[in-house]
Amino acid sequence: MRPEVLYPLFKPVDTLKGVGPRLKPALERLAGEHVVDLLWHLPASVVDRRHQCHVADAGHGELCTMTVRVGEHIKPPNKRRPYRIVCHDDTGTLVLTFFHAHSDYLTKTLPEGELRVVSGTVEHYNNEIQMTHPDHVVKVDEIDTVLRLEPVYPLTHGVTQKVLAKAINGALAETKPMSEWHDQALMDSRKWLGWHESLMAAHEPEEASVLDPNSVQRQRLAYDELLANQLALGLVRRGMRKAKGAPNTGDGHLRQKVIDALPFALTGSQDTALSEIIADMGSDYRMLRLLQGDVGSGKTVVALLTMLAAIEDGGQAVLMAPTEILARQHLKTIEPLAEAAGVTMTILTGREKGKNRKGILEGLANGETQIAVGTHALFQDDVDFANLRMAVIDEQHRFGVHQRLELAAKGQAVDVLVMTATPIPRTLMLTAYGDMDVSRLLEKPAGRQPVDTRVFPSNKLGSIAEGVARKLDSGTRVYWVCPLVEESEKLDLAAAEDRFEDLKKMYGNRVGLVHGRMKGKEKDAVMADFKDGKIDVLVATTVIEVGVDVPEATVMVIEHAERFGLAQLHQLRGRIGRGTEASQCLLVYQGPLGEVAEKRLKIMRETEDGFVIAEEDLKLRGAGELLGTRQSGLPEFRMADLNDHADLLSVATDDAKVILESDPDLKTDRGNALRTLLYLFERDAAIKYLRSG
Repeated sequence: MRPEVLYPLFKPVDTLKGVGPRLKPALERLAGEHVVDLLWHLPASVVDRRHQCHVADAGHGELCTMTVRVGEHIKPPNKRRPYRIVCHDDTGTLVLTFFHAHSDYLTKTLPEGELRVVSGTVEHYNNEIQMTHPDHVVKVDEIDTVLRLEPVYPLTHGVTQKVLAKAINGALAETKPMSEWHDQALMDSRKWLGWHESLMAAHEPEEASVLDPNSVQRQRLAYDELLANQLALGLVRRGMRKAKGAPNTGDGHLRQKVIDALPFALTGSQDTALSEIIADMGSDYRMLRLLQGDVGSGKTVVALLTMLAAIEDGGQAVLMAPTEILARQHLKTIEPLAEAAGVTMTILTGREKGKNRKGILEGLANGETQIAVGTHALFQDDVDFANLRMAVIDEQHRFGVHQRLELAAKGQAVDVLVMTATPIPRTLMLTAYGDMDVSRLLEKPAGRQPVDTRVFPSNKLGSIAEGVARKLDSGTRVYWVCPLVEESEKLDLAAAEDRFEDLKKMYGNRVGLVHGRMKGKEKDAVMADFKDGKIDVLVATTVIEVGVDVPEATVMVIEHAERFGLAQLHQLRGRIGRGTEASQCLLVYQGPLGEVAEKRLKIMRETEDGFVIAEEDLKLRGAGELLGTRQSGLPEFRMADLNDHADLLSVATDDAKVILESDPDLKTDRGNALRTLLYLFERDAAIKYLRSG
């Protein structure tokens, strides 16, 4: 149950004074639907209203706070003219002007003959000193509410600064100090104050420096959020781990047969990853491990050897891919090696129908088939396994966590290995995949050469096409990737078709085309022609991004490279350089280049290291955009920024581990405070993994 101290913070925003039916939807759009969401909406800048001046000293364009006596109200002859109020102090006259004014309101707010404090921007106009629509008008005894650094918040349509500030002040009034959930030694070393004081200081800054993400106030609040996330992940992970696993160690005889059949030796990273995975599989707990490696780093072979450990122990294994192309490619890679080890395997995708499908399902249910490769079709209700012990999931971010669990539910405490060729920066690994151990493949297989990446303006396309013609004569195959037009498949298609027609005029029937609108079978047929050398140039939209393996392809042209993200450019480039020949990637851009696009192309030219590229991508784009926050299961942080607070994330990760080792049920005084923290950041789901509920 949510602690009582938090009840006021989880009331709807329209329970706050002044938030009615018209304002409610706009506030929900801007911050969220609960009072607590307004607390996380921090100021972006401040306006300094501490400068007091006399009328005669106020310069044009200056922001001033003045105390003046109200004089004559001059009502306009028609609505198009401004309403004017003449005010003065000992040094001169100030005219306040109001457009579309309500005279009743103004006579009440600025009664003739009385002193008032006004604050706003001064203008010198027609030999007059004026202030149009003062930001603040208050009585003299309320001057302290104006003479301060005023927070300026990010806005949305339908919300003004004044209205938002009032709602946020209402939310702040609902808060109170709470028991401290952080370690006192950490607080002292970082000079942090309590949660309530830090929150108040962040919203009512006494110095502009408080707005800096690394100010002590903002750091403290960011750390609250990061610790809540890391602690929640730790609890979920421990809950998943409590499911006892069946140790899968195997005696290694099948793995040895495959290693003997390989045309190359395993790389050092493959050996290391394999021993980490096998050690996990041999423990009494379920394995949940992520295998990260660039395109072409040899993940599939590691996956096969891992599956064989489960098969040596009498189990079955599955390998699930996000697309049929990729599933069939995995089959093609694995099948000859599985045959060498005497292991039976099958493929199951949406394409298998009728008798064929029935036969496949029987083989899985009676245990005759030891390995199944496939797509989502593998976890349909009618698919049963005799003894599923190991599941390998490729390109995890294409599948939700619930699908990972559905597949694992096809057996008893199934070990799960997740593979991805999308390099994920360490900071995102910690926040998104904190429930997994990670193995990384950092080397390319022996004999592969680096890809020579060059950048050209689009007016060089003609000479690039001529250069490609020369390459084709020497037996090379070429990918020609067409531009990505945001949100428009039709335009994508038109661009690809136009380029296809142009290149056909130059190279004749050696050119093929694949795009996202083609049916699976048509796509596969063109890809097969390219792989078999029946066509030498493949014009494509980004459908070739994942999983196509043609070692003979050594040239890639990417048009409008400035429109692609770094991760996507890196994935595309990974399609070449897969054989022993030297390869070239030509990035063609349409000028003028924006600053971010220029940086991207520079990074692509300088490095092939997917992890370096991913870290740079994070800096350029931020975490949410990097993997598409919503579909990747990444948490959305409100106060923490993974670029500014990367060091705090490491501290929070270690802190969460220590907490769960020393107080696994969160029963101590600090543990109880940490439960409040989890509820405060809506990580309630993790609480159910505590043994005491």
